[in-house]
This record gives sequence, structure tokens and C-alpha cells, in this order.
Amino acid sequence: MKATDELIKLQLPASAEYVDLVRVTLYGIAAKMGFSYEEIEDMKVAVSEACNNAVLHAYGNHPAGTTSQAPEEQPRMEVRFIKKQDALSIVVKDEGESFDALAVARQKSPMHGKSIDQLTAGGLGLYLMQALMDQVEVHSDAGTEVILTKRLVRSEDTV
Repeated sequence: MKATDELIKLQLPASAEYVDLVRVTLYGIAAKMGFSYEEIEDMKVAVSEACNNAVLHAYGNHPAGTTSQAPEEQPRMEVRFIKKQDALSIVVKDEGESFDALAVARQKSPMHGKSIDQLTAGGLGLYLMQALMDQVEVHSDAGTEVILTKRLVRSEDTV
């Protein structure tokens, strides 16, 4: 992160009910930066996929928000928005079970030429994120960290 970059950070329970908060925050930041409506909608879908990974897969059978857990013991996810001069990076990090994204991608067979009934459900979130964002990185050390980056392209009309 450069000194000129701005950081906005959210720490949330790893629960589906908080994904909307991430999406609303993303909308506000991206709109102020000058992203188009379509670009923002693409980013909202991609960040939802990254958050859903943390909610559904990172913590196994430990649902977030369980009332029997003390707040400091509840599964959490951290979302960082890094505003750069020419891009927005969104980092979704959990402290749950890590996975090897490259190994998962290799296990998936190509979808080209398959009928709908031959496709398996799940595991397409990474492909969707890659299709919607300019750059996607997945780091699996302690937990999983997904870094989504969208470059801001300004036309000469808006400058």
C-alpha cells in the first residue's frame, strides 16, 4: 500500500446477514471514486462471492452469530477497501480453514461443451470473481485472503 492510498476497514461476523453492509460500503466508496453503475454492480457481485466463501466455507460447522459464543469467539471476516489513484482493491480475509485455490481450479473440469445437467453446483465463485474484476489474488496462509482489484478507467470526456 502506498502512502497516497486510503484504507477503509470493516470487521464483521462471518455471517450472511452482514454481506449487505459490505456491498453498501463498496457502493459508497466506488461511486465517490467515479466508477460506473455497471462496474459497481460487477464489484458488488464479486465481493459477495468472496464474502460468501468466508461465511460458508472458512469456518466449517461453526456458524457465525451463534448466541452461545462470546463475541470474541465468533467467526469473523475482515474487509479492507484500498482506494488507489487509479483502482480500488477489496480484500476479504477470514481466519478459518484455508484452501488451495490453484488445486481447486485444477480439479474443476472445463465447462465448455457441457449441458446444464452435466455441470456441478458450487466452486464457480472464483471464476465469477475473475470474470468481473481486473485482478483476483487468493492467498491461503492462516485463513484465506481474496484480493479483488478493479481499475478505474476515465475517459477524456470525464476529465
